[in-house]
Order: sequence, then structure tokens, then C-alpha cells
Amino acid sequence: MNHLSAEKSPYLLQHAENPVDWYPWGEAALSEARRQQKPIFLSIGYSTCHWCHVMAHESFESEEAAALLNAHFIAVKVDREERPDLDAVYMAACQALTGSGGWPLTVLLTPDQEPFWAGTYLPPHSRYGQLGLVELLTEAARLWEEDRAALLDAGRRIAAHIAVDSPSGSAAPGKSLLRRAKKAFQQQFDPQGGFGGAPKFPVPHSLLFLLAYAQLERDHGALQMAEATLLQMARGGIFDQLGGGFARYSTDERWLVPHFEKTLYDNALLAIAYLEAFRQTGKSFYRAVAQKTLDYLLRELKAPEGGFYCGQDADSGGEEGGYYLFTKAELEQVLGERADSFCRWFGVEDRGCLEGKSILNLLDNPRYANPPAGIDAACEKLFHYRRSRMPLGLDDKVLTSWNGLAIAAFARAGLILGEARYLQAARETASFLASLVRNNRPFLCWRKGEAAIPGQLDDYAFLSWGLLELYAADPDPAHLLRAAGLASEMLAHFDGGEGGLYLTADDDAPLIYRPRTLYDGALPSGAAAASLVLLRLARLTGEARFQAAADRQLCTAAGEAAQYPTGCSFSLFAMAEALYPPETLVCCTREALPGKLLPLCAQKRIVPLIKTPERAVILAKAAPFTASYPVPEEGLACYLCKEGRCGPPLTGFEALEEALGG
Repeated sequence: MNHLSAEKSPYLLQHAENPVDWYPWGEAALSEARRQQKPIFLSIGYSTCHWCHVMAHESFESEEAAALLNAHFIAVKVDREERPDLDAVYMAACQALTGSGGWPLTVLLTPDQEPFWAGTYLPPHSRYGQLGLVELLTEAARLWEEDRAALLDAGRRIAAHIAVDSPSGSAAPGKSLLRRAKKAFQQQFDPQGGFGGAPKFPVPHSLLFLLAYAQLERDHGALQMAEATLLQMARGGIFDQLGGGFARYSTDERWLVPHFEKTLYDNALLAIAYLEAFRQTGKSFYRAVAQKTLDYLLRELKAPEGGFYCGQDADSGGEEGGYYLFTKAELEQVLGERADSFCRWFGVEDRGCLEGKSILNLLDNPRYANPPAGIDAACEKLFHYRRSRMPLGLDDKVLTSWNGLAIAAFARAGLILGEARYLQAARETASFLASLVRNNRPFLCWRKGEAAIPGQLDDYAFLSWGLLELYAADPDPAHLLRAAGLASEMLAHFDGGEGGLYLTADDDAPLIYRPRTLYDGALPSGAAAASLVLLRLARLTGEARFQAAADRQLCTAAGEAAQYPTGCSFSLFAMAEALYPPETLVCCTREALPGKLLPLCAQKRIVPLIKTPERAVILAKAAPFTASYPVPEEGLACYLCKEGRCGPPLTGFEALEEALGG
């Protein structure tokens, strides 16, 4: 066992018995590199990454590669999900040096943590023009002995290059920027649904921007792009037609052949996008996809303690995607007389579509939304048959940031679909995450009873967003107060002023530079999510400090988005809410809320502040301006304000409904 044996991360534990003398990132490894004056071999990945497994098996289980690493380097393993800050810093180095990035990420560092070489997957030996790990290590070790000064100089120059403080621009947010972004998406749009070629990624935050823009500008073109993408993804093999949930991405342009790993963050964000599409269009197909996605999360990733695990592996029994693939003969054996109609419905052919096997899909099925009699029963039978296969690997970490997204998804589902079980899941997750927060400062992750690693920007921003969505569905002011407390600490420790929010806190252990970015990746930018949170808190609490911080962040975002609008879609999503602000509504009552109140507010993009005698004190702590609003002896009294203008009190739900236009 190497130095990883005491770690909690499933990814690090997968490497604990490698012949490589791995260290986790930390002072022990860094001081050893300085003491021995050896370069650091840094390998960053995550437990559901297929190519991380391939490189681990081919290279890190190799005695030859291990001997070179142990003799000439200090080898450090990092789980990118535990240390997004390290991943951001050294992925920037890889992209600067190679023009691309990905995982596994492989970086060679000086003892002062400065990168002088970076790449991704390496086979054990060079082949077909691709550099091998053994050759890289041999040459790097030689250069370290013979020309160390050149490597140290390269490390300093690369570190200086990536440490340029970003973002650097600032501009006034405007509706013209949103229009430019919509046109940019239009230019990149693939009529088959989605943006760009293979591999094709869902990018739900871009869809949320397009859906918001479509509603606010009454733009049918934006809605068409969002709908075409949502439809094709749900019809494709990237969506698990039996068990629900989306795979990480599609390897082809049609959404047919996925990379089979499933993650919590993708499915939470996609569920929000499908819920929003259902809210705007009323199409039952979107509702069904959202439900199947959320039910997948509840069934496969829900931890008994209340949070959600990170995700499931792509591999089953050593075969990528083996859990999800079927031959036609296998389907005939399992389904009997139902097999023919099932195969026609899901596009199963004798030759298959992936190495002789089939991926269930509806891409060529024009009746996809209306399955005939018997299909659901056949799906149920095949689903239970599939459960007998080798189980998928599970990353059983609970990440605060990803669980914040899950809270948002389940709370939205509870509100929009009116399903109590989804709202209860959001409450349970929020309650569990409360145990990972100390003095409004969250830990980043939890596993097997232990919280670890100080929270980073995404943890504050996504958890606050989730709590605000929970407050919209369940108007307990404790949710609002928790969100405000997190946001206050976020501003105290992450605010970079005019340059935007940093990824790491001001009291975290320093890296070679302190990263910050507004560009979205697989996840929305934490700074963009923070701007949305700050806007909503300013409106709900009436506190000017939240508005001032939101204004600074959005001005920074506008400067970045002007250069690359499609890379800043979640900032633009937040900006749309600032440019088209919904009303502020305070409802006071001693009675049960009218059943239609919260759904009506959701349709009008309003989060109401509900004041009752029981909750008046805690609501006043979260939103001090509500203290002066009287609670009537009977009935409902509502106060509606927009853009600095407040209307007369509205008595009764019918009056409110009329004021909001139904």
C-alpha cells in the first residue's frame, strides 16, 4: 500500500495498491519534492473516467513505469472532484501548452509546483506517433539531471503565463449582449440538435439561457434550438431508455453512442432544463424525461444519509457500456413474443450499432412520445433483467456543490410537477448538507461519515442556489436565511472586487496562482451561479450589499461574454434575470396558503416572501424590510412591487391572480 491508503476518495483508493509510490496532494508530498529536489509527477482524474482506468491499468500497474516514477519523481494523485482548484490551475497549463485538455491529466512540475510539461492519456510505451509514459519519464529524468535550469525556467514562464489575472474586462450588461449570444448559438447550432460535432456534450446551462431568452424576448428561434436539442438527446442513446438518466456525452453527432458514465451534476442540470421546457410548453414528453431522470437519481445515487453520490462508472465487468448493451438474440430470449415490437420501437437491428450490440434509442421513431400497448411492460421486464448484470462502479463521495444542484432540481420538480416526493428529496438533501456547514462555511465533500476539504466557490454558489430554489417551493424562511448566510461568507472570502470572484478562499493554502473564471465548462461557472444567487438575494432580502456585489459580477461577466458569449451562457442566464427583473411579492396570512399560489408565482418567475405569525421573526432576520408588513386577522394580503414601484395591497388570492394576469 502506498500513501493513498488512508484517503477517502474512491478514485485515490483505486490507486492505493499500485506499485507507484503515490502521495495525495499536500505538504508531505511537496516537502518531499523540495527535500529530494525531484520533479513532481501529477496525475489528475476521477473515479468514473474510463480513460483514467485504462491508463491506471496499462501504466500505473506497470512495474517498469513504477520503477521510473519512484526513482526519479514524487508521484502525486489528485481526484479532480475533490480539488477543482488544482484541476483548474493545471488544466490551464495543459491547454496553454497543447491547445486542449481532458482527463486523465498528466503534468510534470518543479518542486515549486510550476508546470514544465502537460498532457492527458499516455500509453505505457510510444505507439503510432503517440508519446508513451516510459519514454516521457526517461527523457524528463535525463533533462532534470543534465539541463535542470531549462526546465525550471520553462516552469516559471508557463506559471507566469497562466497566472495572468482573469477575467480582465468589464462592460455594462445590456439586452443587445443577450441578442448577440443568441445569434452566436444559432451559428453553432446543429439541426440534429445540440452544438458542435462529435463528441457532443449536452451543456444544459446553455439550454437554460436559450429557454430564458425565448420566454423573455418571445423568441421562437431560441425555443426551437433548445427544444430540438432536448428532444434529440431524450430520443438518443445518451438517455437510458430503460432506467432513465443521461450519460456524460455522445461520441457521435446524433446522440446515439454515449460515453456511458453518468454523473449527478449532468442529470441534475438536465432535469432543470427539461422541467423548464415543460413549464414553458406544457409538453408531457419533457415532464416524463425529467421524472425519469430524477427517479434515476433517487434510485441509484441517493445516499441513506440524505445526500447524493457523485456518479456511476461507464464500465461493467471490464467492458465500457456493457451494462447497457443488448444483442437482438438476447432480447428475444428475455422478452419472448414481445421482442419484435420492442426491437422495432427502439431501433434494434440484427447487426447492432456498436460492436454487434444495440443501444436502445428512439432517434428514427416518429411516434417516440406515444408508446403502444406492451412497450412499458417490456421495458420493465428488461430493466429487471439488466439489474442482474455486473453492477456499475459507484463513486460514493457526496460533493456539496453537486448536491446543491440536486436540491435545485428536486425543488423545481416539486414546485412545477406538484410531486411531494421530489420536494421531500430536496428537503432531505438540504438537511444533510447542513451538517457539512460550520459558521456558514461548507466543506467540499463527505464520505463514510467524514467531511473534508474547505469549500470552494462552487460549493457556496450552488448550495445557495439550491436553497433559494427550495425556498421558492417550500417558503420556510430558514432556507432563505441559510442562503443569505452562505452568500455573506462567500463575499467575505472569495470576492475579488472588479475582477470577479475567485475559485478559492482567501485563507486556503496558496497555489501557484489564485484562479478565477467566468467561462462555463462541464458545470456552469461558480462565479456565474454566484451572480444569480446575489441577484435573487438582493430582491428577496432587500439588502443593498448583495445588489452591489451582483452588479460588479455581472459587469465583469459582460466584459467576458462580449468576447465569447457561448462560453458564458450561465452568466447570461443570470444577466437575463437582471435585465428582465420579476416582481417582488410579499404575502401575509394566518391561514394555509392557497394551493395555486406557488405554481402561479413559478409561472410568473416570482419567488414570494410568505409572512405568517409563526415565521415572522426568522423572515425578518433574512429579509428585514418585511418586518413592517402587517399580517391580517383573516385572509391573504399581498404586496406587489416592481422596479421601485409598489402597488396597493391586494386582498385575497383572486385579486393577486388578476394583478399577475392569471
